[in-house]
Amino acid sequence: MAVPAPNQRHGTMIRQLHHNAYRCRDSEETRAFYEDFLGLPLAEAMAIGTTKTGRQAQVLHTFYRLDDGSFLAFFEAPEEPFEFKKQRDFDLHIALEVSPEDLQMMLAKGRKAGIETRGPSDHGIVESIYFRDPNGYVIELCAKRTGHDDMLDPDRNGARDKLDAWQHAKAS
Repeated sequence: MAVPAPNQRHGTMIRQLHHNAYRCRDSEETRAFYEDFLGLPLAEAMAIGTTKTGRQAQVLHTFYRLDDGSFLAFFEAPEEPFEFKKQRDFDLHIALEVSPEDLQMMLAKGRKAGIETRGPSDHGIVESIYFRDPNGYVIELCAKRTGHDDMLDPDRNGARDKLDAWQHAKAS
């Protein structure tokens, strides 16, 4: 029996996210936010002195483990400029799932710690709060709402039709 191509089935050959990697200004400052504040354990710190292409570098690559086995990773490269452009939430943000109880606890924790903390915001499928990490990245913590999986089921929600309508309206 032939296996359908990835775009002909709901799944893909992609299993899960392994890691997303971002630049950071300072590895210890970043660790304090992700490990001490958010509770993501530092899983690895790899010093890179030579890249795989043979270029000399002074880089530290750190990984923070999420419960599903994926990671958020950061590169500190002190000899390279880090020119972060402040992002709006819809430009770039990192959304991490938490329980509704943890969402409320983290909202209070962020405010108490004096970290930029916004929310909660009800997006229908999730309720969210937002922080800025020490590098300027927007971090969203979100808790699934009742019906989340049904609302994100393309067989039920008409996602493709909505995208096509959006594209058509832009072209008009």
